[in-house]
Amino acid sequence: MEIVNSSRVDNYLMVNGKFFESHQIPAIRNQLLKLDDSKWSTLQILQFKDPTLMLIISLVGGSLGIDRFMIGDTGLGIAKLITCGGLGIWTIVDLFLIMGATRERNAEKLFQVL
Repeated sequence: MEIVNSSRVDNYLMVNGKFFESHQIPAIRNQLLKLDDSKWSTLQILQFKDPTLMLIISLVGGSLGIDRFMIGDTGLGIAKLITCGGLGIWTIVDLFLIMGATRERNAEKLFQVL
């Protein structure tokens, strides 16, 4: 049973690994190995935000805070909208941070289910 469970976990991480930070993968793997079969169906329907898509959205609408609204940072989205992306500075900084923030939000979403 452990081999089947281990291969299921490895397959899940292979398909969904891009949605998480690399340092989170071992902790996620350990939690998934402990998971019983009843929660796998719930886990399979989880939809994560794609970090690459969020970067593209940040390029297009980052000064309006659209990227932050989409990942659930409503307060930061409103602040970016009101300040026009911190007069452009915050928009540029977010181009480097948005992918990591998206992966962190995805991990939080996963750990809520686990």
